Amino acid sequence: MILNRNRPVVLLALGHACVDLYQGAVAALVPYFVAERAYTYAAASGVVLAASLLSSLVQPLFGALTDRWALPWLLPLSTLTGGAGVALGGVTDSYALTLAAVALGGVGVAAYHPEAARAAREAAGGSNTAMGWFSLGGNVGFALAPPLVWAVVASGGLDASPLLAVPAVAGAVLCLAATRSAGAVRAGGVRAVTAAGSDDWASFLRLTGAVVCRSVVFVGLSTFVSLYVRERTGGGAAAGTAALFVLYLGGAVGTVAGGRLADRFGRLRVVRRSYVLTVVAVAGVVLVPGPAVYLFVALASAGLYVPFSLHITLGQDFLPRRVGTASGVTLGLTVSVGGLAAPAVGALADATSLRAALLPLVLLPAAGGLLLRGLDEPVPPTPVVRTATDRGLRG
Repeated sequence: MILNRNRPVVLLALGHACVDLYQGAVAALVPYFVAERAYTYAAASGVVLAASLLSSLVQPLFGALTDRWALPWLLPLSTLTGGAGVALGGVTDSYALTLAAVALGGVGVAAYHPEAARAAREAAGGSNTAMGWFSLGGNVGFALAPPLVWAVVASGGLDASPLLAVPAVAGAVLCLAATRSAGAVRAGGVRAVTAAGSDDWASFLRLTGAVVCRSVVFVGLSTFVSLYVRERTGGGAAAGTAALFVLYLGGAVGTVAGGRLADRFGRLRVVRRSYVLTVVAVAGVVLVPGPAVYLFVALASAGLYVPFSLHITLGQDFLPRRVGTASGVTLGLTVSVGGLAAPAVGALADATSLRAALLPLVLLPAAGGLLLRGLDEPVPPTPVVRTATDRGLRG
């Protein structure tokens, strides 16, 4: 009985892992673009920008669409699109075509998150812990990206990247199973759960600013920590891949811990303290020499990931009438928007050094913490039952 009740969340979490693998894969491919195609740091970070820019632009659109209509078919389609973009990005000879391919993958990722987060919230019944498990799926996908890319590309080169599309097929199947299990494909007259309450845009915008700060730090580290650790430790590709794996794997623990800590201490209190930890950890990554860098990468991962699912539920509770929009921003837009800053970090690294380019990232979580000061914990809105037809006609 418990398994049947949790089945939609589990399936959505597994599908989330398959989708977010492709967000992690773009950063994991950067060292290979540098090695095989002699890209500069700025050019390599431009690939990350391409995956993020179009995604950032269309994310609010998909959020608005899912506020208006249930779009369960979007989940498998967007999963396949995300996988196809990354798979093609490694085999195109032209830099422009590479950018176009990963941009297509970014659109797939953008399309997935608002509908998936809405469906997960309904399946979770408002539980922070259950939403933590859904978010965990995405973080596991991030964590699996570096070893998967290493296994495929280190042996076969970038020409082997079409093999990276295999998880997308598995993810599409999981998404179909999840929507059927949750009854997401609804006929007219079938009842759906939403929430009543007033939207608090001022608090939501401050939360968004904080998550953007977190996003820039996360994407900056994701893009360059592999190259940086190889440079600092004198290790090869395996040393850099291990650092990126640690950065992503910490999310598996941090996300679940965040939900449990929030149920005990409150979401905003946990989020604020996580930002403080991130300041210390990122400073350690940049400044502490030798193998100890791996410890600080792990701490940075914890600081960045503990608040991850809490950002989503806070955003949804600040905008209870626009859950799709809130999900698209907190789960999607503010993840991809960090990629907009990646070329600036890359250009600074080309002009100075990777260490000098990463140093400003220490300041951003401090700024995010300041934005969160004074915010009040939102009261979860009262659930309201309405028909699928009502949802489709809502303006």
